Amino acid sequence: MHINRDAIVAIVLLIGCGLFINESFAIKEATFGQMSSALWPRIILAPLTLLSLIFFVKSLFQERSEGEQKGGFVGWLKYYKNPIFVFGFFAIFVATLPFFGMLVGGVLFVFLTLSYFGGWDSRSLFLHGLIACATVGFMWSVFTFALGVILPQGELFYGVIKGI
Repeated sequence: MHINRDAIVAIVLLIGCGLFINESFAIKEATFGQMSSALWPRIILAPLTLLSLIFFVKSLFQERSEGEQKGGFVGWLKYYKNPIFVFGFFAIFVATLPFFGMLVGGVLFVFLTLSYFGGWDSRSLFLHGLIACATVGFMWSVFTFALGVILPQGELFYGVIKGI
């Protein structure tokens, strides 16, 4: 057994889960609800903590790798190119959320991410658009109509509806 980079990340995740679980006891109870306000955060934190613990135990039994990714900053950028692009797309999604809203912004985010990984030919673009509209539209419908969650509407739709 040895402590490697994965073990350190797992320890940080476990500490974060512990802090979040501790903070879930400070969530104020809503007077209009039937279940505890802390129920959903704890439902999410339970499997997250379990998965972090499994990750930690697994990382302790990993064999040592011969070497880390070499090449300095440029090598690091090449190695982590895909996650950097996805985080960039997500940052753009969050930044444009007040304008586009959840529905249009979510569809654009999923479409761009799928197109980045799946290619830009016409057949792929059609399929990516179909997948983005169906999945985001379904999730938006569930949250809006079934769960009654008020999602960001965005200035784009607000201006169109206001003009009608």
